[in-house]
Amino acid sequence: MPRYAGKGSRRTPLRRYVYFVAIAGLLALLFLQTSPQLRERIEPVRTAASDQMFVLSRAGLPDELAAATGKDRRIMELEARVRELAQYEAMALSMAERLEVYEDILNMQGEPKAAEVTARVMAETNGPFAEGLLANAGGQNGVQEGYFAENDRGLVGRVVNVGQRSARILKLTDFNSRVPVMGEASGLRAIMYGGRDGDGRLTDRPESGRFIEGERILTSGEGGLFPRGVVVGWVGDQDGAEPRVQLAMNEGQLGYVRLKPSIRIPAPEDFVIQAPLVEDGAEDDAADE
Repeated sequence: MPRYAGKGSRRTPLRRYVYFVAIAGLLALLFLQTSPQLRERIEPVRTAASDQMFVLSRAGLPDELAAATGKDRRIMELEARVRELAQYEAMALSMAERLEVYEDILNMQGEPKAAEVTARVMAETNGPFAEGLLANAGGQNGVQEGYFAENDRGLVGRVVNVGQRSARILKLTDFNSRVPVMGEASGLRAIMYGGRDGDGRLTDRPESGRFIEGERILTSGEGGLFPRGVVVGWVGDQDGAEPRVQLAMNEGQLGYVRLKPSIRIPAPEDFVIQAPLVEDGAEDDAADE
């Protein structure tokens, strides 16, 4: 009778192939171990494969890959920001050159440049003011009373006392501080004093109107205490009778300040113009004529 091949008979050739491949692999492995030349050729490949497997199996690799992706994204954002700032820099340089040309045409008298002193400051705990700073620069460094202090963001205060090697600064946040200010966009003027919560308060407003929300507050230069145009802060809450000012100095470095003199326009009587001296002989000749 004829035989019909079952499942067992169909699996027999496959098993033979598996056995053959296994035996061939064992023979190849024995050959590699016994052949020094072939082993030297394969050793670099085996080492590279082992190193790659170690890197892939290292703990924390997914976190490192995620961090690298975040860093690349941050680098791209910073590069875009640098390109944007480069455009603003070119525009600012162009406007500065144009402004110089206009000033020459109008024969406009500019502000004289004065020397400034960079000093380290620290909070004063037992001083006459609740919000005072001590700077490690004084009279021997050229600092005088009336100098104003600013950091990399804006106005910090005004020098009220000067010693030989130190100076006392009255901060904007002190209640006794009074700064004539104006809105950069609205043009409204006011007097700012310090609040207890670290913000400024706007009072004594001569014009009727409302400050623009978020506009910059600058020194107006009235009274000669501060020069015109120094950044003070931004308009905040205006719900109360006295609008709040978020001070710009709080966003900068408060460990060091620049002490600068406030340029004051001298009064006419400060400079006495003397009449030219006339010789006696010239007076007699004028009388004879």
